[in-house]
Amino acid sequence: MITGKQRSELKKLAQEIKPVVMIGKEEVTDTVLSAIDDYLSAHELIKVQIQDGAILDPKETANEIAEELGADFVQAIGKRFILYRQAADPDKRKIILL
Repeated sequence: MITGKQRSELKKLAQEIKPVVMIGKEEVTDTVLSAIDDYLSAHELIKVQIQDGAILDPKETANEIAEELGADFVQAIGKRFILYRQAADPDKRKIILL
């Protein structure tokens, strides 16, 4: 669980990244979950875009994915949301939160 201060730090870092996974009208598939999981393992922070054809609530979707993947929900704005998961290996951590 991240604190409010850590969440603010992650929001600042997320401004620099573009959405790398798109959720379409087929909604959250195993392929989408796998892509998000892989990206979190490699980068710790991800921005996801829900496409216009999908009828999903970004915050609900983000929280469901976060729970399933053991990640933290950071923020949802419009049809985008941000997730964070700290790398298990301390040597591979790219984001250091206080």
